[in-house]
Amino acid sequence: MNTYSQGKLQAYKDKNENRARLLIKCPDQPGIVAAVSKFLYDHEANIVASNQYTMDPEGGEFFMRVEFDCPDLKENAERIELEFLPLASGFQMEWKMMYVSELKNMAIFVSKEPHCLLELLWEWQSGDLMANIALVISNHETAREMVESLGIPFYYIPASKEIRKQVEEQQKQLLEQYDVDIIVLARYMQILTNDFVKGYENRIINIHHSFLPAFIGAKPYERAYQRGVKMIGATSHYVTSDLDEGPIIEQNIGRVDHRDNEEAMKKIGQSIERSVLARAVKWHLDDRIIVHRNKTIVF
Repeated sequence: MNTYSQGKLQAYKDKNENRARLLIKCPDQPGIVAAVSKFLYDHEANIVASNQYTMDPEGGEFFMRVEFDCPDLKENAERIELEFLPLASGFQMEWKMMYVSELKNMAIFVSKEPHCLLELLWEWQSGDLMANIALVISNHETAREMVESLGIPFYYIPASKEIRKQVEEQQKQLLEQYDVDIIVLARYMQILTNDFVKGYENRIINIHHSFLPAFIGAKPYERAYQRGVKMIGATSHYVTSDLDEGPIIEQNIGRVDHRDNEEAMKKIGQSIERSVLARAVKWHLDDRIIVHRNKTIVF
């Protein structure tokens, strides 16, 4: 890691050593917000952001994200989580407590086209993407120089459907070695097996070069051109065992017309891909996403 990026990340960790985020999903019922707020108040915490959403107020699901500061958080974190258990049980909560100073370790998978990778590296260098980019894995050598110039380990692992299981075993070993929390598929043009995906549920983010659910699978720009579409887009989503059908995190579009051939559409689309993927990754790193069935709530 280069010194500039290392300094940015360390300053962020120091600034947020007493900050945490609490994500909650539970059946909707009266008193949830009041109970959580009182609990944090009783533990001398100061709430700096709070968002909640009810899906179908008549017997639906309740979702909440709270960000708070708490004195001596590192020393008190285990006790706070233990003391939150009775409250969580009483409201039948699924919940996670994340500590802002504990940056997530990220692995980026990429193939030949580097535009999405470059966007992530730029965001990281500028201090707008707060994660440890632990390593980059690619089935091509194209990105090696740009990655290693930033002090990030680069691993070239040729891949094809014929050797998919062996390739994934190598990848898993590296992910365990670097204690990876999140995987970003920055135009990694290989299909992952179900076994691999299950090991990282809701922790693999993909960018698909289409406004899903349109043009699932390969060559969406070519099919969009043949269909004569007037808008093209990109979709970032969590990866599931169903190809390009995981919970959608972010999407965007750009206009095209009859003068745009496949190559022109691709150039317009790549710009959209970069920004859509970067936003989705940042929202995940900021603990803004709650997955519910095959949908996301993004606070």
